[in-house]
Amino acid sequence: MLTGKHVLLIIGGGIAAFKSLDLIRRLRERGAVVTPVLTKAGEAFVTPLSVSALAGTKVYGDLFDLTDEAEMGHIQLSRVADLIVVAPATADLMAKMAQGHANDLASTLLLATDTPVLIAPAMNVRMWQHPATQRNRATLAQDGVTSVGPGEGDMACGEYGPGRMAEPLEIVAAIERHLSTGPLNGKRVLVTSGPTHEPIDPVRYIANRSSGAQGTAIGTALAALGADVVFITGPADVPPPAQAKVVRVTTAEEMRCAVMAALPVDAAIFAAAVADWRLKEASGRKLKKSKEGLPKLDLAENPDILRDVANLSENRPDLVVGFAAETDDVVAHATAKRVRKGCDWIVANDVSEASGVMGGTDNTVTLIDDAGAEDWPTLSKTDVATRLAARIAAALSKA
Repeated sequence: MLTGKHVLLIIGGGIAAFKSLDLIRRLRERGAVVTPVLTKAGEAFVTPLSVSALAGTKVYGDLFDLTDEAEMGHIQLSRVADLIVVAPATADLMAKMAQGHANDLASTLLLATDTPVLIAPAMNVRMWQHPATQRNRATLAQDGVTSVGPGEGDMACGEYGPGRMAEPLEIVAAIERHLSTGPLNGKRVLVTSGPTHEPIDPVRYIANRSSGAQGTAIGTALAALGADVVFITGPADVPPPAQAKVVRVTTAEEMRCAVMAALPVDAAIFAAAVADWRLKEASGRKLKKSKEGLPKLDLAENPDILRDVANLSENRPDLVVGFAAETDDVVAHATAKRVRKGCDWIVANDVSEASGVMGGTDNTVTLIDDAGAEDWPTLSKTDVATRLAARIAAALSKA
């Protein structure tokens, strides 16, 4: 919750500005105090009256309004907040921030502040991909400005690609992480979840019955402790955590690439049920029954993501946690897996059909580390995640 937290919200000029109205509502639902600053360009998309009505306070916009200066100078306005949020952060606003311009109230506030800044970029896909915007993005990151989004999808201009502003609840989750005082505040944690699908032909694939429920629960529990969670998920049944940065993949190779791109992180939890095999060459057309008999499926091993990360010479996380889904001799197989992979912990569980773990709500796990095997009682997947997140927080505090 954000009770008593003060958010200074700068609304830039873009079609995504309409989302800022819902963002204000969501923040106030959680107890935050929202002070809105509406740029001149932003007024072309939302009105000061609508912003003021939702925020429950006046809207600031004019740098040289003497009445506002008497009530609260722009320097003070920039410093009373716990967090400054720019949503939408247009290409123009990002350029002003990166170059230190101060020719309107919004840019002056951003230059005059020592308060943390979070931006939610939103712009046309070509503008987002332009080298100038990417240079500005890199400069802002070096200056300590954090970002949420942008997402990928259909644009109001008719194009498709990255540039969509993050949804209000995604921004709220990022704000909650920023303002969290939990034991994982400031820690970046990677979580993989769900199955992978390895194509056989355009309509068939190799997969497993993982729902992604345990991975989502872990991501949620880590975020609740203040972690910045990167959540890399295959095609799961369960939605990803609202509080995480979500990267969606399909195959094991895509997951490996996403994991490597997310490094460095403080901890990596590999809860995904990655398919062990893939076809060496998937068919480009649907395989048909034939008088010649069954089709030959030539299999190859998938990349071993857990082993690759656990054995990195650079950017190895302080804590690498694997999962071992077994159907027999659970502890013995999991203990051997931990040694073979080189990870710090293994969370072992029985996924035989009788256990009901795959697709179920409960889980019975054994945590295996240097000290040996620790059996946990049967718990809900949420409670398993809460308990595991607490152990991860304790371990990282000593790292």
